[in-house]
Amino acid sequence: MVFILSSFIALLTVAWGLAANVDSGGGGASLLWLIREQALYLSGVLGIGLMSLAMVLATRPAVLERPLGGMDRIFRLHKWAGILAAVFAALHWLIEMSDDLLESIFGEAGQVPKAHFGAILEKLRDAGEELGEFAIYFVLGMIVLSLWKRFPYKFWRHLHRAMPVLYLLLAFHAAVLAPQEYWSNAVGWLMAALLAAGTAASILALTGRIGRDRRAAGVVASISSPAPDITEVTCRLDAGWKGHRAGQFAFIGFDRMEGAHPFTIASADRGDQTVTFQIKALGDFTRRLATRIAVGQPVTVEGPYGRFLLERHDRNARQIWIAGGIGITPFLSWLDALQADPDSAPQVELHYSTRNASRDPFVERLQRLCGRLPMVQLHIHDTSAGAPLTSEQLAASQPNEGRTEVWFCGPRLFGDQLAAGLTSIWGRRLRFRREAFEMR
Repeated sequence: MVFILSSFIALLTVAWGLAANVDSGGGGASLLWLIREQALYLSGVLGIGLMSLAMVLATRPAVLERPLGGMDRIFRLHKWAGILAAVFAALHWLIEMSDDLLESIFGEAGQVPKAHFGAILEKLRDAGEELGEFAIYFVLGMIVLSLWKRFPYKFWRHLHRAMPVLYLLLAFHAAVLAPQEYWSNAVGWLMAALLAAGTAASILALTGRIGRDRRAAGVVASISSPAPDITEVTCRLDAGWKGHRAGQFAFIGFDRMEGAHPFTIASADRGDQTVTFQIKALGDFTRRLATRIAVGQPVTVEGPYGRFLLERHDRNARQIWIAGGIGITPFLSWLDALQADPDSAPQVELHYSTRNASRDPFVERLQRLCGRLPMVQLHIHDTSAGAPLTSEQLAASQPNEGRTEVWFCGPRLFGDQLAAGLTSIWGRRLRFRREAFEMR
């Protein structure tokens, strides 16, 4: 993700730099005011460019899953592109507002002369400036709410639906206020392509067409609560569902007003148009889910998405699978899929970390599934009994030579600690794969 964003920012900066060689000061502007003008243009190019990228990624482009590593990473890239866009937009606004301060300190001498346009274009530029300033305030507010995890998802979701409108306002702002000479340079061509892509993405969002070709209708076939904080839901879908691969996730919509939520599919694909989800109570919606849905209720499932796939494991490396809490769901799907052909299971250690093994509904199911797969060694780590899983413990149980591939799904901090610890021990002999499952 860092490489992609850095490369994208570098591309925009180089394109801006090629156009910045134009003497926009007409020979009479001081260096200070020229620097301010070019900083204003650069921050604007970076802001609208990154926002265009965020808008395109928000359409859930399945075609990018393979090159970018999965829809979970696309979501993460979308999030940070949006955050960086807001940072550059705020910087752009501050630079624009700095003219009064600079005038009070250095005077008006040496300012870059303002370009003059026709009456119609002048009115468009004035409108673009006002709309852009209005949109920037709302975008900054949206970013703050996105980072504030305690802000309820159901409210955030509706506010987030305003982003396409805000983007269109900012796109108009960028198009009418960009220097005219940009449109004959690489920066203008690049901006035109990004603005066109972002506008198309915004229209898809506003018309409700995102993910439409991957949606399937169906009904809730069964509901159960294996634990007080877990709801198991099985859905029977129509022919629009093309099946899934073990480890993928989908968006489930039970209520049109509530919208769709992403959950990992916890069952294998048996070709019978059914999918099962294990949903943990993590928010207002999931805590009340069992009492808000009923068998026979209509449901919409969009997907599948994701590259956390069993068939992607490295056959020449030791396999260690690690799950924490509800992060066991993709592994349940993997184990379920292997039941049809136990001999195809790789030699693997499966480590499941739970807060209380005696009350955990997944422990018995894991023991049953792994009992039919001789190549899978199951290890239960009960933190309530003082048996947490650590990187040192994992490393001590493995040979010192050869490559090791770790597949992880669970709490982010837990994964960060394991990844850092194992990397310090095994170095380049480790490949740590994880599902970056964060929607906001």
